[in-house]
Amino acid sequence: VEFLYCDLASMKSIRQFVQRFRAKNCPLHVLVNNAGVMLVPERKTEDGFEEHFGLNYLGHFLLTNLLLDTLKQSGTHSHNARIVTVSSATHYVGTLHLNDLQSRCSYSPHGAYAQSKLALVLFTYRLQHLLTANGSHVTANVVDPGVVNTELYKHVFWAVKVAKWMTAWLFFKTPEEGASTSIYAAVSPEMEGAGSCYLYNEKRTKSADVAYDEDLQRRLWTESCKMVGISDESSRVP
Repeated sequence: VEFLYCDLASMKSIRQFVQRFRAKNCPLHVLVNNAGVMLVPERKTEDGFEEHFGLNYLGHFLLTNLLLDTLKQSGTHSHNARIVTVSSATHYVGTLHLNDLQSRCSYSPHGAYAQSKLALVLFTYRLQHLLTANGSHVTANVVDPGVVNTELYKHVFWAVKVAKWMTAWLFFKTPEEGASTSIYAAVSPEMEGAGSCYLYNEKRTKSADVAYDEDLQRRLWTESCKMVGISDESSRVP
């Protein structure tokens, strides 16, 4: 195990991390996008992005795109490289505001969090479409870990914290249980060659209907490229 520092809330840190990783000349067989904040008060990343959207979504969007060449080189016909992105059931109630992705008009912690998780699902489906169109030996899937007993809930209302403290043992998954579906997506032989799957409890299930909107997927991808400052190679793919 080797640790390399990367701050997903900083585009500069992400680029520096990718440079350090590439310098090692290592293959990359599995990338798990799992960083996140939830229900934080309104604030911005160092790049000026609303924190939920900037860290939960744009950080992973840039990291994945910068590592795509290495992933493509590492995958083979019999053993695809795998991208696993962690979303949430909250995406089912999310709305993507393409004209206000930074929630500047009206800020809601719940709305901003749900939007970031919906964006991750849309991103995964568009990414798999592009990978397939290019004949790449890389798959992209999205995971719902369930309700897990972690520090992610530190910004919720105090009454919710009390309820969580009293009932976590009964209703919440342990971190180990929460990680099981991500691990399944990353290493299970059953997932070899499978992409664009939404997984919950190690089973394929249906995501929100809006997540399958291909036009919305394309528009979000194009806008995301502009926001993080990378070229939109997808413009040549239908």
